[in-house]
Amino acid sequence: MESQNRVLSMAMIHEMLYQSKDLGSIDFSAYIRNLVSNISGNYGITNVNTVIDVEDLFLNMETSIPLGLVISELVSNSLKHAFPDKSPGKLTIKLQKHNNDNFELTIADDGVGFPADVDFRNNESSLGLRLVNSLVNQLNGTIELESENEGLLEHPGTKFIIIFKELIYKERI
Repeated sequence: MESQNRVLSMAMIHEMLYQSKDLGSIDFSAYIRNLVSNISGNYGITNVNTVIDVEDLFLNMETSIPLGLVISELVSNSLKHAFPDKSPGKLTIKLQKHNNDNFELTIADDGVGFPADVDFRNNESSLGLRLVNSLVNQLNGTIELESENEGLLEHPGTKFIIIFKELIYKERI
């Protein structure tokens, strides 16, 4: 399922590029909504209320591909691990642009929290988390984790915050 979601993430970006008038730009707000809907459907999730708070943003392909994969991985992890036994919950995806050209992506859930004994930056057992860290580096970004298990959140859950700038588009044709 995880591999299918990774492929889905890439395929959706390419589909949106082909439908775009500008081959270097993707309507990322629409992309996120479609991606999250498809991932939830793939897992058969009906117990989690998904809230997507995304400004109307158009991002280039250099940024969209790694960012789409990051979103796919973190949303998949949340849906798989945060709500055991189909317990109800809330997943929030927020993407906004700040005045200094930084973007902030937040993916948060009110589930059981990230395991306190797992280092998300150095986790050899999780390809998904290794991929997320590698992709954030590719975006020249930073990633932080706040978790109820670390005492950083008032309520149970996990929150990833990623700060990045849009990468420079490289003309290919």
